[in-house]
Amino acid sequence: MNDRLIGTWKLVSVTAEDSATGEKRDAWGPNPEGFINYGPDGRMIVINARSNRKKPEGAAPTPAEAADLFQGVLAYAGTYTVEGNTVTHHVDISWNEAWTGTSQVRHARFDGNRVLLSTEPSPDVVNGRMSVRTMTWEKLT
Repeated sequence: MNDRLIGTWKLVSVTAEDSATGEKRDAWGPNPEGFINYGPDGRMIVINARSNRKKPEGAAPTPAEAADLFQGVLAYAGTYTVEGNTVTHHVDISWNEAWTGTSQVRHARFDGNRVLLSTEPSPDVVNGRMSVRTMTWEKLT
């Protein structure tokens, strides 16, 4: 699986399935933007942005605008390891210091030129509810 992951992928969708109710929702809006890259050297980098982020009114965001922008993005980089269908991101730097130094586990499933990466059940970074988030990525290179 490691060789199939190597390259750059574009984010197609993010679905969250609530662990308590089974309800599914479009977690990052209908057209999220994002890229993830897995290098042959074992390093990875990812950035995702919610589809409905608003530009600040001025050159610098107000505190409220900055908070909203922060909640609408996810970004980190580090190394990755692959065991079977499990990819673990070992986070060296992150948009959210709570993630720096952590290991983010993803379960991978390939579907043609797409890979679906699903989290373990964990608190959603937006609403805190236990859920499984599945990010669908399309291969660019």
